[in-house]
Amino acid sequence: MEEKSKNKISEEEKQFHGSSSRPKGGLITMPFIFANEICEKLAVVGFHANMISYLTTQLHLPLTKAANTLTNFAGTSSLTPLLGAFVADSFAGRFWTITFASIIYQIGMTLLTISAIIPTLRPPPCKGEEVCVVADTAQLSILYIALLLGALGSGGIRPCVVAFGADQFDESDPKQTTKTWNYFNGYYFCMGAANLVAVTVLVYIQDNVGWGLGLGIPTVAMFLSVIAFVGGFRLYRHLIPSGSPFTRLIQVAVSAFRKRKLRMVSDPTLLYTNDEIDAPISLGGNLTHTKHMSFLDKAAIVTDEDNLKSGQIPNLWKLNTVHRVEELKSVIRMGPIGASGILLITAYAQQGTFSLQQAKTTNRHLTKSFQIPAGSMSVFTTVAMLSTIIFYDRFLVKIARKFTGLERGITFLHRMGVGFVISIIATLVAGFVEIKRKHVAIEHGLLDKPHTMVPISFLWLIPQYSLHGVAEAFMSIGHLEFFYDQAPESMRSTAMALFWMAISIGNYVSTLLVTLVHKFSAKSDGSNWLPDNNLNRGKLEYFYWLITLLQVVNLVYYLWCAKIYTYKPVQVHHSKEVNSSFRDEFELSNRSLVDA
Repeated sequence: MEEKSKNKISEEEKQFHGSSSRPKGGLITMPFIFANEICEKLAVVGFHANMISYLTTQLHLPLTKAANTLTNFAGTSSLTPLLGAFVADSFAGRFWTITFASIIYQIGMTLLTISAIIPTLRPPPCKGEEVCVVADTAQLSILYIALLLGALGSGGIRPCVVAFGADQFDESDPKQTTKTWNYFNGYYFCMGAANLVAVTVLVYIQDNVGWGLGLGIPTVAMFLSVIAFVGGFRLYRHLIPSGSPFTRLIQVAVSAFRKRKLRMVSDPTLLYTNDEIDAPISLGGNLTHTKHMSFLDKAAIVTDEDNLKSGQIPNLWKLNTVHRVEELKSVIRMGPIGASGILLITAYAQQGTFSLQQAKTTNRHLTKSFQIPAGSMSVFTTVAMLSTIIFYDRFLVKIARKFTGLERGITFLHRMGVGFVISIIATLVAGFVEIKRKHVAIEHGLLDKPHTMVPISFLWLIPQYSLHGVAEAFMSIGHLEFFYDQAPESMRSTAMALFWMAISIGNYVSTLLVTLVHKFSAKSDGSNWLPDNNLNRGKLEYFYWLITLLQVVNLVYYLWCAKIYTYKPVQVHHSKEVNSSFRDEFELSNRSLVDA
C-alpha cells in the first residue's frame, strides 16, 4: 500500500512538473494564457463598462436602482469564485473549470446581446419630455438571467485564471524565483490593455452605432478567448486537484476542538508529521511550525487513542499533520490583510456609477464633431494603471532593490500600503472637483437642467480617474500577490477566490452605503445627497468625503494588521533547503510594513 501511494505521488509530481523530455509550463504558455485573458477581459469590460448607460437609457431604470443593480452584480460575480475555487481545487482542476465557466459566461453574453437587438425585449424609446417607460418584469428577467449566468461564469474564471498562469512557473527552481511576481505585473498589464480597448472602441460603438453591435463584439471576443485558451492544452503544466481544501481546514478545526483539554507539548518537533500523506498538497514544500495560534497545534498532538501504526494513515478528523495545521493558520492570518482591501473597492466602484454621471454632464468634446463617450472616461484610469506598472517594473523595483535587498524591490505589504494612501487622495480630490462642477452649473443657471451640458471640461475629472488607476497598480496587484504567495499551494484557487470575495464585499458595501446615504440624507423638500434624477441638486462631494474618511480609518487598521503579520514559512523541496524567494520572505517573517 505504501509503495502504491508513493507511485501515485510520483505520477502527480510528473504531471505537474512535466516529463523529462520537455518540461511543461514556463514562458511558452504565456501567449495562450494572455491571449485568453485579453479576449476575456475585452468581453467582460466591454460588456459592463457602459452598462450604467444601457440600464438608464435603454431600460430606463432610475439612477440609484441602476447603480445598485451593477454593484450587486459585481458583488455576486466576485462572490461566486468561492464556488469555482472549490470545484477547481477539489476535483475538476483549473483548466477544465476555466473552460466550462467561459462557456456559461458566453451563454449569458449571447442572451443579453439578443435582448439588445430585438426591440420587443426592451421598453420603447423615450419621446421628448414624456416620462420614459421602465422595463417590465419580463424584460428585466432577461437582464437578470444574463447577469446571473455572467456571475456564475466569472465564478469559474476569476479564481483560476491567475493561479493557473502562475502555476506554469516552478517555484522550486531557483532560476524562476522572480518570474511569478513578474507574471502578476504582466497579467495586470494585459488586463489593462484590454480594458483600454473596451472603454474606448467598444463604448464608442455602443453610444454611437448601436448596442447590438456594441455587445456583439464582446460576445465574439469571449468565444475567441475560449479557443485561445484550449489551444495551449498540451503545453500547460496541470496541477492535480488534491481534494477539498475546505474539508482539510474543517478537519483541523475539529481535531483541535476534540483535543482542546490536552496540554500543549513543550517541543514542537513532537507534533505529528507525515510527508507521505502531505505530498500531494505540498509539491512546492512543507509548511513549518509557527508559534502563533498554538491552540490549533493540539490537532497534531499524538495520543494513545489515535492508535498510530507504522505506515498507517490516521483518522484526519482526530489527528492532523503540522503542514495541515499551518494551512489553516495561513488562511486565518490572511483574513485581516485581505479584508483591508474592501473599502478601496468601494471607492473604486464609484467610477462606474456616480463618476460616470459626473462625466455625462461635462463638455467632453475633443473637436466640434467628436466627443469622448462618458463610459470611456475610465480610459484615464487604465492608462494611469498601465503607466504605473511599467514604471514600477522597469524603474522602481531596481531602485528599491538597492535599499531593501529584495528581488521584488518592495514587499507586497508595502505595495498595498502605497495604494491605500493614493486611493484616499483620489476620493478627496473627487469631492473638490464635484464642488467645482456644481459651481459652474450655478453660474450658468443649470441647477435644474440635469440633461444640459455644464460648460466645464472633462479634464477636471482626469485627476480622480488617474489616481484610482495608480492606486490600483499598487494595491490590487499587491493584494493579488499577497493572496497567491501566502496561501498554501493546494489552496491557491481558493486564495484567488478570497481576493475576489474582498472585491465582492467592496461592491456590496458600496450598494449598502449608497442605499443608506440616499435614505438618510433625504429631506422633506426633496433634496438628497444622491438624487435619482438631478445630480446638480445633490451633495455628491459629501458622499466622496465620507468614503475618504472611511478609507483613512481603514488605513490605520491596515498598518496595524501589517505590523503584526507573520509570513508563511515553507521548507522547499530543493537541493538547497530554502530558495532565494523564500529567504526574502522568511527574513521578513517577523518584520512589519513599518519596520521593513
